[in-house]
Amino acid sequence: MKRTPLYSRSARRQRAAPSGAPPPPQTHVPAPEQRAPRFVRSRAMVKRHERLLLMAIPVLMCMLLFGAYTMLTPEERRFTQRDIDAAVLHTLENNVLPSPESKAYARIRPSVVRVVQEGEDNATHKATRGVGTGVVIIDKGVILTNLHVVGTDDRTRIKVHFADGHQSDAIVLRRLPENDLAVIQALSVPDDLVPATLRSTQGLAVGDKVVAVGFPFNIGPSASSGIVSGLKRTYMSPRDNEVLRNLIQFDAAANPGNSGGPLITMSGEVVGIVTAILSPHEQGSFVGIGFAVPIEIAAAAAGDSPF
Repeated sequence: MKRTPLYSRSARRQRAAPSGAPPPPQTHVPAPEQRAPRFVRSRAMVKRHERLLLMAIPVLMCMLLFGAYTMLTPEERRFTQRDIDAAVLHTLENNVLPSPESKAYARIRPSVVRVVQEGEDNATHKATRGVGTGVVIIDKGVILTNLHVVGTDDRTRIKVHFADGHQSDAIVLRRLPENDLAVIQALSVPDDLVPATLRSTQGLAVGDKVVAVGFPFNIGPSASSGIVSGLKRTYMSPRDNEVLRNLIQFDAAANPGNSGGPLITMSGEVVGIVTAILSPHEQGSFVGIGFAVPIEIAAAAAGDSPF
């Protein structure tokens, strides 16, 4: 029995159409649509939205830059009161701050001078009779000191030594025996002479801190601190029995040589001129009680009181 082949290896022959039969109708197959290349379409879109893109690009760039800045910039730390307290405590533990007395002394130092009273032992030799202190109150070289520092004899030669080492002769402009004050004028002064700042004693109270600056026993300039021990005190000078009134009493150490020096506050402002110490000893050593003439009286003696 002959098996029918499933697949034929021979090409199928197209059956011939019967003669005289019309040709089979031809079916029209549309050609596939040809699309424009992608970059052409993108270019056309860009062209259609050109103005919008020109406006959007700068905005986008700004947003990108701001985002980058925000990411790169460290976040600002907000300090709390606890952080501030810790920083202050660390500073106090690791740094030695200057004391109020030290700052007061530094402020008055350029205005403090050594006052030397010279006399002649013979025609050729000059001898130092005494050393005291003075304070410059006018930058032209006007200085306040004590009368007993410069003496009452106009023939006495007076020299002043300024803080920068400059030295000059001085003349007495005025003497006030009732207050043991003298106003002297230096004949030459440093170019950068700094006058002291004066402060009224109004508001000065017992217990306020003060510093006395001068040349005790010709050593200095030296500073000693203490407090105001009393106000409106009266003192009788053992030299000439002159009574001094309305004095400031203080306990900052003062000795011979401090006379005429400034008594200052913690701000470095002059409230008095040191004039005397109360001592039971003949040498005049300090036992804890000193007196100063209020600056209102001393400045008035110079004729230039700011009060």
